[in-house]
Amino acid sequence: MTVAPFDHPYLSGLVGDEEVASFFSAAAELEAMLAFEVALAKAEAVAGVIPADAAPAIARAAHRFSPDVASLRTATARDGVVVPDLVRQLRAAVGEPHARHLHFGATSQDVIDSGLMLRLSRVLPLLEERLDGLIGGLAALAATFGTHSLMGRTRMQPAIPITVADRLDSWRQPLERVAERLEIFALEGLAVQFGGAAGTLEKLGDKAAAVRAALADELGLVDTPQWHSQRDRIGELAGLLAAITGSLGKIGQDIVLMADRGGEIMLTGGGGSSAMPHKQNPVAAEALVTLARFNAAQLGGIAQAAVHEQERSGAAWTLEWLILPQMVVACGAALRLGGELFAAIRQIGTE
Repeated sequence: MTVAPFDHPYLSGLVGDEEVASFFSAAAELEAMLAFEVALAKAEAVAGVIPADAAPAIARAAHRFSPDVASLRTATARDGVVVPDLVRQLRAAVGEPHARHLHFGATSQDVIDSGLMLRLSRVLPLLEERLDGLIGGLAALAATFGTHSLMGRTRMQPAIPITVADRLDSWRQPLERVAERLEIFALEGLAVQFGGAAGTLEKLGDKAAAVRAALADELGLVDTPQWHSQRDRIGELAGLLAAITGSLGKIGQDIVLMADRGGEIMLTGGGGSSAMPHKQNPVAAEALVTLARFNAAQLGGIAQAAVHEQERSGAAWTLEWLILPQMVVACGAALRLGGELFAAIRQIGTE
């Protein structure tokens, strides 16, 4: 049984996205956290914080490490976070004399937040690629049907005639703008998290900045001071996700209305009805509206998760874990459905 439609046995066929969701699996999260520990050991060894031979020993142990997931589950219920038990298990795998050099100077939030950024660095190019594909798809539709006529409507009432190109422009331009913003975020917003117990990296002394820079470089993330209780980057990303799904939801709503009126759009491959076999329901367009509203509803939760007390919040941070992955998957699903919907369009407007 599952309570999330995104990984539900059959609801996921409508609103899920296996490719995007794979980056938020337990396996992907563990892989990213282990990558952090390996990269940290390498950076600290180069800086002389830990012995030079500790880094390869930690890397070897991490590469062959198989965690006790049942133990992780029990410990997370106790500790509120998975990292303490993960580090305990990994130290046992590293063994003496290097076990104590693992995770040196770091805290649980460093591991989890950097692991999230590492996974997002792999997800965002996929979203960008799909978004670019949709923009190209709309350009192709404009080349084919752009000169056709439609009745323009304001407040859902007939206004004046417009061209198909006019409506397609209103669909394409917001996607182009958010694509530019997403590209900038992917370059500037995916930041390493490394601050230690309370953000001061007190155990590293004057080598803290050099270790953080080397860690960021090793993980392919932006080097920036710790942001443990500064969640504006997460809020910005959530806003971009909602902007993408919202723009696609507008397209889906328009297509649903065009299909309802008849003669304005022709789609192939619509959904069937158990009671009315003659129907072809615009399911993909409807799902775009649903996903847009879902992500819009989650924005309030992400805004709540920005309120961290002092140097770290357990409650706000955990709320973020509940919401952000689903927003990313919803965005991936909307981009997938958008591509399917555009491919199903056979006619728009009249010549």
